Amino acid sequence: MQQPTFLYFAYGSNMLTRRLARRCPSARPLGVAFVEGKQLTFSKVSKDGSGKCHLEPVGNGRVYGVLFSIATSEKAKLDAAEGLGHGYREDLIDVSANGAPVAATAYIATNTDAALLPYHWYKEFVLQGAIEHQLPAASIALIQAQRSKSDPDDSRRVAAEALL
Repeated sequence: MQQPTFLYFAYGSNMLTRRLARRCPSARPLGVAFVEGKQLTFSKVSKDGSGKCHLEPVGNGRVYGVLFSIATSEKAKLDAAEGLGHGYREDLIDVSANGAPVAATAYIATNTDAALLPYHWYKEFVLQGAIEHQLPAASIALIQAQRSKSDPDDSRRVAAEALL
């Protein structure tokens, strides 16, 4: 018997399958999806002093990401990793996948600051996930163009870079 699953729209560092699979081993990519009326920013206030990904509402924006199927039994692990209730809220959003609308879980920042920059390693997680899943070239270029900064915590940086 197959485990119950839920759909998750990853648009930040969790697009990198090996990063998400460390958190949720059942995670299976279903393909590229997008959400309308949003733009990708790195403005989510993180407890480590950097910016993390956020879906910022805009009029004509579109953000590409990856739709994953994850076992419902692993949802609490994802909630904890994403900081649900501590920087992100959970929304059920409509994404377009394979030309059809699908409702998927996404984590949306509750506290943002447009002046924040991501750490180099975090930006690289997002970029490598976008490349892995072959997001449109324009989306990859936007991530590549994002300014980033060095992480002052060497042990955190080394641990993160080990995943890359």
